[in-house]
Amino acid sequence: MLSINPDIVFLALHGQGGEDGCIQGMLELANIPYTGSGVDTSAICMNKILTKQILSAANIPTAKFIEVRADEYRDKEELAEYLITQIGFPMVLKAPSQGSSIGVFIVDKKEDLLVAISEIFKFENILLAETFLDGIEITLPIIGNDEIIILPDIEITSENLFYDYQAKYTEGMCHHIIPARISVSEREQIRGIGEKVYRKLNCKGISRIDFIIDKKQGPMVIEVNTLPGMTEMSLVPDSGRAAGISFEKLCEKILEYGFRDKAKSNQKQGGH
Repeated sequence: MLSINPDIVFLALHGQGGEDGCIQGMLELANIPYTGSGVDTSAICMNKILTKQILSAANIPTAKFIEVRADEYRDKEELAEYLITQIGFPMVLKAPSQGSSIGVFIVDKKEDLLVAISEIFKFENILLAETFLDGIEITLPIIGNDEIIILPDIEITSENLFYDYQAKYTEGMCHHIIPARISVSEREQIRGIGEKVYRKLNCKGISRIDFIIDKKQGPMVIEVNTLPGMTEMSLVPDSGRAAGISFEKLCEKILEYGFRDKAKSNQKQGGH
């Protein structure tokens, strides 16, 4: 990387090491501009538990949740009983630091819960358990730094139980409906919540905020993706096209935001 000496690095990585602040930190140390959010925001948003703790502290609506470490209980049976008592069925279990919906399970009976616990602890020694939200899934892409552009919301339908890894990356397994089939009030709510989330977490360049509009509680934030997919099947390019922004122009904007953020950072450092 140093031998190439790039003007800027366009980040389009997923998973650990790519969107969790590691590559961002390396580029910071090398003083190389890059696209997307900084080290701290990337690390926080990759960790679903930290994200939800910040959202909850800011009174941003998100599903009830608990975190559990593998060494806190004698065995899976004891842990399963605790989760049933605290969360109840149906519930959602997640490996908190995986991407692309890897390590996500929706369970409604104990035997499936035990399997999910075992699978998650293969990834990490901690799990996130949430109450199941019953409603349509919406995603809201936002681009920009201090001045932001909220792109059209997207309703996601999946051929699977939820928008999992297979649905995301297999043609024909998911459908993007733009704009989402929601009310004016719901659209205003998710746009307002989305902007609050983007600013609260100090997102930069581009992020995608995922919601479920629960039938009883209304819009609830699921998670924040600081390096959303940019493939032909991805959500953000679809949303951009719906707003009249071509894929090429969208990439140019993301690069421009990266340059601006680096220039602002250098200006601040020069002032000290």
